[in-house]
Amino acid sequence: MSDGKTYFYETEAEWTGAKDLKLSGAKQPAIAAGAPPEFQGREENWSPEHLFVASLNSCYVLTLIAIAEFSKVALVSCSSTAKGKLEKLQGSGYQISEIVVKPKVVLASAGDLSRMPRILAKAKDNCFISNSIKATIRIEPEVFHQQTPISPCPL
Repeated sequence: MSDGKTYFYETEAEWTGAKDLKLSGAKQPAIAAGAPPEFQGREENWSPEHLFVASLNSCYVLTLIAIAEFSKVALVSCSSTAKGKLEKLQGSGYQISEIVVKPKVVLASAGDLSRMPRILAKAKDNCFISNSIKATIRIEPEVFHQQTPISPCPL
C-alpha cells in the first residue's frame, strides 16, 4: 500500500551535434553529456553509463549519511567510488550488470564501528536507486574511526 507520496523529476536532453548532448533540469546547471569513447563519443562528456553509476553511488552515500544520522552515529567523513560493468548479454543488448560501490567512512567514535555493518546494509536496502535497478550491487566498505594520537587510524 502506498503512503501517497509521489515525486516527479524532469530533465532535458538536447542534441548538440555528433554524439554530444546538453543535459539540464529546471534549476540545475547544464552539463555536457554524450556517448562514451568506446561508442565514438568524447572522453570528457558525462555518458549515460557514468550517470547511471553516479546515480547509484550518490544515492547510496546520501542514504548512508541519513541512516547514520538517524542512528546517532557521528561521521567525520564519507566518500565513495563506484564501478559499473557494462556488458552485452546473450539474447539481449548491452546492460549494466554489476555495480561495485566502495564507501570509505570515518567515524568520530571507535565505539560505533560494530554498528556500521548494519547501517551499511540498511543504506543499500533503503537506497531507492538500488531498489529500482536490476544490476547486481556489491558494497565493499572501508570503515575507520577518526585518527587521534591515542588511537591511530585505521584499526
